[in-house]
Amino acid sequence: MRLITLSLALSFSFPATAFASEPPQEAERWGVWEWSLTGPTNGTPDRDVTLTAHFRQGTTTLPVAGFYEGEGVYRLRFMPPTLGEWTCVTTSNQPELNGRKARLISIAPSPANHGPVRVRDTFHFAYSDGTPHHSIGTTCYAWTHQDETLQQQTLRTLAASPFNKLRMCVFPKNYAFNATEPPRYPFLGSPGKWDTSRFNPEFFQVLEQRVRDLLERGIEADLILFHPYDKGRWGFDRMTPAEDERYLRHLVARLGAFRNVWWSMANEFDFMERKTDADWDRLCQIVAEADPYDHLLSIHNGLRIYNHNQPWITHASIQNGSALAEHGRGVLYRDVYRKPIVFDEVKYEGNIEQRWGNISAEELVHRFWIGTIEGTYVGHGETLRHPENILWWAKGGELHGDSPARIAFLRQVIESNPCQGIEPIDKWQESRMGGRPGRFAIVYLGRESPSEWTVSVPLAFSKKKVTVKAEIIDAWGMTISPVEGSFELQPTSTYKLTCPSRPSIPLPGRPMQAIRLVALSEGS
Repeated sequence: MRLITLSLALSFSFPATAFASEPPQEAERWGVWEWSLTGPTNGTPDRDVTLTAHFRQGTTTLPVAGFYEGEGVYRLRFMPPTLGEWTCVTTSNQPELNGRKARLISIAPSPANHGPVRVRDTFHFAYSDGTPHHSIGTTCYAWTHQDETLQQQTLRTLAASPFNKLRMCVFPKNYAFNATEPPRYPFLGSPGKWDTSRFNPEFFQVLEQRVRDLLERGIEADLILFHPYDKGRWGFDRMTPAEDERYLRHLVARLGAFRNVWWSMANEFDFMERKTDADWDRLCQIVAEADPYDHLLSIHNGLRIYNHNQPWITHASIQNGSALAEHGRGVLYRDVYRKPIVFDEVKYEGNIEQRWGNISAEELVHRFWIGTIEGTYVGHGETLRHPENILWWAKGGELHGDSPARIAFLRQVIESNPCQGIEPIDKWQESRMGGRPGRFAIVYLGRESPSEWTVSVPLAFSKKKVTVKAEIIDAWGMTISPVEGSFELQPTSTYKLTCPSRPSIPLPGRPMQAIRLVALSEGS
């Protein structure tokens, strides 16, 4: 996705008089319209000045909070959710910012602009215009806290990768293989002497530029708002409730108008010892209430999983290193939460000593396939040793592992299927089979290495005869081999369909093989 339009980048300053006689500005639907105003510089504007614009179209009103950029500049950002004319009027506790008026016309989005990602069909995702979003994520926790050269290298790597979502921390990180002092901080002051009532505009300008960079590359920015990897170095993990709220509201005001933003309330929330479950509930609700665009919102666990049944949680972000080692766990999570399940951390391809960072590429790809077949989504990470400690999972840079190419192949397989999202075909009888009843089915054999596959499909795929063609997919070798001819599946019991004329399909006798059956005549 590439979106470089004037509506994304321009700022407009308007007089304090009524705007009705001026021609409205244009902005793409789901683009970013920005309005800059001049206001007071005395005192602590980040804390003490309030600014909200009420955007109206017909009977719809969206309140959008502004933020202080520094040097007397205040900004309002708006992502038009519909086409047509929008008007806005500001309210503020400062006379020079109060009662300002503007108009804009929301025009048709450019071809690559599909809008924000939403939940679709209970367990899946789609962009706002209905285009499916098959989430294939990766992890670069602290990439925006590195030098500019490394950040640009990370962007080049992402542009050539299969990943369409990136998990990244807002705050700097102090952890194994990542002890580098960041070039800038979110607050003015110095370590141990932060003025948390004054945000550092340079810090947030770099962050928002990286979000724009990801947007231009068609990548969702899964922003991690809190994390426990501070360990007393900066103190961002132990701010007061008022400081937490002020930080969250500033972040939503500044970044909420970018359509590619997801909110991840925390990474390993349960490792943050100073916050209770009630605190996390409150913080989630602050973000949900402050965000006029209803971006996706979740929270990531360490040992103890958050209650993803809470109404403000849109999808379950799960860390479980063994959940996808074998078939069946993904289906259970779906049943519990009835929401999209994203296994954002299933251990990483790597060779470091930590238990979570030393699985093979084969094992990670295997877990991707299991998660996919079970109707969930899986995230990637790479922790291969580097002479300068530039591990992808922490700092970005370059990918060195063998899994990304195989994940790209899996993405091609997913996107070539004739519908949105994969569902378990029969979670009780064949948890290794996913697809859509009457349309297609994929059987993933995992670590097994059979020389043939007995044609046996759960009756959940079709309750009547159906003609299919078959393909053998090598998940590791990245090949798709058509099986000659077509054949008819017939109900032969109360549980399954078989093919009397072709009882088995020959296989190469290697692990990580899959069989895809595509219906030529649709069953039901």
